[in-house]
Amino acid sequence: MTRVILHSDLNNFYASCELIRRPELKDKRLVVCGSVKDRHGVVLAKNYNAKAYGITTGMPLIRAYELCPDLVAVEADFHYYLHYSRLVRKIYDDYTDKVEPFGIDEAWLDVTNSKFLGSGEEIADEIRSRVKTLGLTASVGVSFNKIFAKLGSDLKKPDATTVITTDNYKDIVWPLPASELLFVGRKTAQKLKKYNINTIGDIARSDRNFLVREFGKVGEYFYDHALGKDDDPVKRTDESDDIKSIGNSMTCYRDLVTIDDVKVLLLVLCDSVSARLIADDVGAATVVTVTVRDEFLKSFTRQSKLPKPSVLSDDFFKCALKLFTDNYSFSAGVRSLGVSVGGFVKDGGGQISMFDDDADYDKRVKLAGAVGKIRNKYGNVSVMKARNLTDKRIKMNDDSLSSLSAPPKDTGDEDL
Repeated sequence: MTRVILHSDLNNFYASCELIRRPELKDKRLVVCGSVKDRHGVVLAKNYNAKAYGITTGMPLIRAYELCPDLVAVEADFHYYLHYSRLVRKIYDDYTDKVEPFGIDEAWLDVTNSKFLGSGEEIADEIRSRVKTLGLTASVGVSFNKIFAKLGSDLKKPDATTVITTDNYKDIVWPLPASELLFVGRKTAQKLKKYNINTIGDIARSDRNFLVREFGKVGEYFYDHALGKDDDPVKRTDESDDIKSIGNSMTCYRDLVTIDDVKVLLLVLCDSVSARLIADDVGAATVVTVTVRDEFLKSFTRQSKLPKPSVLSDDFFKCALKLFTDNYSFSAGVRSLGVSVGGFVKDGGGQISMFDDDADYDKRVKLAGAVGKIRNKYGNVSVMKARNLTDKRIKMNDDSLSSLSAPPKDTGDEDL
């Protein structure tokens, strides 16, 4: 049976939510950012009026003001956006129990067995109509696999349905730039271009073995996806992948220009990661990864194994700090930092000491658990390390643990 897959993408989601509670800004050029007063920051989302001035997601806010001096910038309110995301999710659940979120504003729906409710296109149109009653709009792609459904939702914006079938996909999909294919990033597209592979159709007409030789296993995926070969299922509401990594990142309200600045933020990030790791009980981490982005938005990622598996913030901090100091010279200020951990081992689950030569490990885990309970009850700033007091404005927000293990999201040209 040919599957019927929808991909629903809420248009300019953060900005659209802001316009619901601030309708007087409807005709303004609006962007949503992390902080208006404290940060040179970046644009997280924009409305279509701002987009018309060349403002893009991820653009430094100061550059956005240069393009549009009368720009209106508002600070992000993720609790508020999550409220609307959940309302939309309730709409999806009326059509199928196979709903797989792809970030806060996107989701796949498998409606193959919902034909009594109408065709895929009819269901998509009905969903869009119901989303409008919330004050939002959605673009929905309808296809026979997840890759083309996602691509379809990107083709017409705002508030549109695009149907890609086994009969028309070559006419609709193949002329598109290779970068439009999910998971083909900017660097990969540039490399493809060197081989005169410019469109999705060019990928489909390429030699499979050549793509695998040049791009590894992912080259095989590109080839299959371009041909519409994607049998990846839409997960049921109660299904989830095992957590592969847990991480958090933060763009600071100011550039970090000294190692002491970096230590403060790394401590906050490691604390949040440790808290989530203990709460999820997925085991102890064996690998720490640090991501650094400088004031010019250049970034790099470095990874290292821990001396011993751990769930503790202090152990993550030592490893993360060494990764940073070994790889960064402060030729530019640091705009944002990210810390993630992975390679989980379940033996002991992080609750019982796995190491004969670390007798105080159990005590440290219990202490971390006790601190976590205090923070859950009184807020994350109720217990802080002394070093964090050197800059009280760098802190773990109370909602910073809400999406630490969320899967990576291909943000495209919408919300970041």
